[in-house]
Amino acid sequence: MNTSNVQLKVTFYLKKKVVRKGLCPVMGRISIGNDMVQFSCKLDADPSLWDTRAGRLNGKSHHSREVNREIDKINVAVNARYTEIVSNRGQTTADEVKNSFQGISSTQDTLLKIFREHNEEYKKRIGINRAKSTYNNYRSSYDYLEAFINKKYGVSDISFRQLDVSFIENYDYYLKIDCQLMPGTILSKMVCLRKTVRIAIGRGIVSHDPFAGYSPERPKASQKFVPIDELEKLMNTPLKSPALKVTRDMFIFSCFTGLTYIDLYNLTEEQIVKADDGTLMLNVNRQKTGNVSKIPLLEVPLKLIEKYRNTGCTGKVFPMKDNAVMNRQLNKISKHCGIDRHLTFHMSRHTFATETCISQGVPIESVSRMMGHNKLSTTQIYAKVTHNKVDEDMTALSGKLDGKYTLS
Repeated sequence: MNTSNVQLKVTFYLKKKVVRKGLCPVMGRISIGNDMVQFSCKLDADPSLWDTRAGRLNGKSHHSREVNREIDKINVAVNARYTEIVSNRGQTTADEVKNSFQGISSTQDTLLKIFREHNEEYKKRIGINRAKSTYNNYRSSYDYLEAFINKKYGVSDISFRQLDVSFIENYDYYLKIDCQLMPGTILSKMVCLRKTVRIAIGRGIVSHDPFAGYSPERPKASQKFVPIDELEKLMNTPLKSPALKVTRDMFIFSCFTGLTYIDLYNLTEEQIVKADDGTLMLNVNRQKTGNVSKIPLLEVPLKLIEKYRNTGCTGKVFPMKDNAVMNRQLNKISKHCGIDRHLTFHMSRHTFATETCISQGVPIESVSRMMGHNKLSTTQIYAKVTHNKVDEDMTALSGKLDGKYTLS
């Protein structure tokens, strides 16, 4: 319920049906509009001295002064908790105020606290249905945000009521100017922050989206797949270094299967299975989404499997290296092959979608299934229609329509 314009009311009364040594328990009642909750004050009072209207004891005896002093403390504490929660969230319930007052949820829901909780929960799911690389991005995003809050506000955390579009724009400026991050990296940090905000909105901690009105700078679109001519250069240019040969072959394998680095790293012999028609295929449970990818093995990946058979460790198919090492080696390979393009291992997945599948006429629905995506829109990010594909499709269409229509 929205409590910004609703007045809190705290009252005290005796539970007169319970009498212990001539004293009755003192009870409290928190009311916010029509919302009400009761709680025990852990006090006992003399019913003969109790003022029902005032909600306290009459007289100046030691007993009266002690009980009234504790009642006053409780009243102040309840009002303080109410003010704190409302200033942070804009709304609360009587039960939340009671829990906060009693210490059941004494720590308010602050920005970095919620961010930490998300990261801790995400970490537990690594290897099940979450990728370590994504967790590392969330952890890095948390570190940047923590440093910004400390520098800008001089505090260790802030409440969500301080999170508005001005805060976000200042954080954007900090990442761009102070940290010298590129637009794409800034966008990824903002995505992590926005995930935290969505959690807070879902829990009712905030009632508005502070990102409304914020327009991030978008990185310039870059071609993420390797064109077919450059792919052939990578495949056919001789390499002297055995280490570079392995990295090149792993990249090529992914270009023809669409496997991510982590799924290729974890690939085992048991995941190479026979289809009903006898052909070999990969049956991979994707680590990131948990979806099953069934990918028919083409000639090139089949040859690479034979080439590296029994070279992987602990039952794995390939002798994979660290992703960062492979990315550095890929750029050495691209320079050696005369390719003016910054390569990363993930580009092989884009290449599979665009050059290996879409450009060869494979329907995007089939590509989506092989890549293990939950949504077709995700596949559309990977799969681009090349100019050659458009030319081929229009040439085929021209042949089908030739002589079919006449113009008078």
